[in-house]
Amino acid sequence: MNTAMKFSAYGVALALVAGGGWAAGTAVGPFAGAAGARGGEDAGHGDTHSGTVAETAQPDQPGGLASSRGGYTLTPTDTTLTAGTAQPFTFQITGPDGRPVTRFDVEHEKRLHLIVVRRDTAGYQHLHPELAADGTWTVPLNLPQAGSYRAFADFTPAGGEGMTLGVDLATAGSYQHVEYPPARDASVDGYQVRLDGELIPGRSSKVTLSVTKDGRPVTDLQPYLGAYGHLVALRGGDLAYLHVHPDGAPGDGRTPAGPAVTFYAEVPSAGTYRLFLDFQHAGTVRTAEFTAPTTSTPQPQAPATGDGHGGHG
Repeated sequence: MNTAMKFSAYGVALALVAGGGWAAGTAVGPFAGAAGARGGEDAGHGDTHSGTVAETAQPDQPGGLASSRGGYTLTPTDTTLTAGTAQPFTFQITGPDGRPVTRFDVEHEKRLHLIVVRRDTAGYQHLHPELAADGTWTVPLNLPQAGSYRAFADFTPAGGEGMTLGVDLATAGSYQHVEYPPARDASVDGYQVRLDGELIPGRSSKVTLSVTKDGRPVTDLQPYLGAYGHLVALRGGDLAYLHVHPDGAPGDGRTPAGPAVTFYAEVPSAGTYRLFLDFQHAGTVRTAEFTAPTTSTPQPQAPATGDGHGGHG
C-alpha cells in the first residue's frame, strides 16, 4: 500500500483541463470550480497514454499520478474503448527487468484492485481482474458514457512494497461534464449514509460514515474484502488516488457491524475531495458518494497503528 500517506494505495483525485479533456497534472485546485471537458465535445481526442511513453512518478508523489513507479509500469493493451458495452480490459504490470510480473501479494483478499472513474468522478467502479500465467490481467469493463477516464491499479509485487499506478482511458463521443457540490449525505438503493468529521490537511482526521435504511440504523453490515467498509478519496486538481481502511476489523471483538464505520484519514493537501464508500449489506455491495472540502479545524488524532491502514494490516 502507498506509504506516502495514511490513505493506503487504492487512491485518485482529479485534474481538470479546459478545452476538451482532462490531462493528468500536479496542480491542486478547487474541485467544483475547475474547468473540465464540456458537453458536446469529442472525448475521443483527449490526452491519453497508450503505454508507449510512461508517466514516471516523482519522489514523494502520491499514488496514481503516474503509470510508472519504482521500475514498475502499468501497460494496458488498449486505451481506447467503446462506451456503453462490456468488453475485456487487459493490461500487464512490468517489473524493473522489463518482464511482466506474475507474482503478487494478497492485499485485502485480492492480488490487485482496479479502480476506474471518469475524470469528473462519474461512473466510479471498483473491480478485481483475473491474472493469467503470462502476467496478463483481464476484467470485463463497461464504461457507460463517453469521456476521459482514469484507471488505477493497486497492487503489491511479491515481497515488495505496495503501490498504485494510473493510466488514462478514452471513449469517443459527446458527453456532459458533471460537477458535484459539497454533500455529506448520500442515498443508494434505499440506504442513507451520513459523513461526519472533517478532513484536515497533513493531520490524521477522524471521519465516520453511518448507514441507515428506512430511517433505521443498519447494525448487521457484512464484511467486504475483510472490512465493514472501504473508503476511496479523489483529490480535486491532480488525480492523486487515496484509499483508507476503517478502524477495527470484523471479528476483532471490539468493532460493531454498523451503523457507524470509522476511518482515520490523512489527506496531503487542502482542497475538495470526492469520497466513495463501498459497503455490503444483504449480500450486495453498494457505493455511497460524498463531496467534502478540507478544513483547518483541529480534530482528535488517530491512535498509532504502525501500518498506515487504520487498523487493517
